[in-house]
Amino acid sequence: MPESGDTELHTEAAKGDWVLMDEWRTRPSHVFSTAVALSANDQGDSVTRSLHFSWELSGSGWATCRIWDGSTKHRDIVSYCTNALADLLKGVTGLYGPHGIQRFSFDLEPAEARWILRRRNSDVHIAIRRFPDMSTSFDAPDGKGTLVWTSTRPRTSLAHAVLMAAEKVRRTHGEDGYLQKWQLHAFPTTELETLRHLHLAADDCALQH
Repeated sequence: MPESGDTELHTEAAKGDWVLMDEWRTRPSHVFSTAVALSANDQGDSVTRSLHFSWELSGSGWATCRIWDGSTKHRDIVSYCTNALADLLKGVTGLYGPHGIQRFSFDLEPAEARWILRRRNSDVHIAIRRFPDMSTSFDAPDGKGTLVWTSTRPRTSLAHAVLMAAEKVRRTHGEDGYLQKWQLHAFPTTELETLRHLHLAADDCALQH
C-alpha cells in the first residue's frame, strides 16, 4: 500500500501491469471516471481529458482521497480535524463564481495538503502542495509547499467527478452513518446540492447523473 501523498508516473507500456497490480484495480466500483465529450471540439482524446476521483471513509475520522488523470495519481489520508469533504465541495463550487482561484486544505496530521484550483476559461489547473506541519503552514504562501501533483482538466470533468464521489459516500453510508464515522462534521448536504445545481445549470455535461 503506498504512503499518503504518493504520486506516480506511469508510461503506456507499464500501464497494463499497473492497473492489474495496484490499488486502483478496483476502480470500477469506487472511482468515477469522467471521459468528457461535450461537443465536437472536445471529443477525440478522451484519455487526456478524463479525470478519476474517489473519496472513501477509511476509518473513524479518516478518509482516503484519490485523484488520477490517466497519467499520474495521488492519494492522501485525510483527517476529520477539518470539514474536509465540505471544503472540497465548496472549493469546486467557487469555480462557478467571480473568483478564478480557489484554495482549501486537508489536514493529514500533521502535514497539510493544499489544493489550489485556477480556472482557465473552461479548464481548471489543479495543483496539490504539501507542507510538513499544518499547525505552522496554514497561512504560508503556496510556494513554500512541495508540489506533489498537478493537472489541467475541464471544469465540468472536475465538478462531475467530485459530485459523483460525494454522492457515492452519501449513498454508501447515509447521512447518519457518515456522521458516525466522520464524527466531528455532518454530511455536507447543502454543499453537495449547491455544486449539483451549478454544474447542471452551467456545464453542458453529457455524463449520467
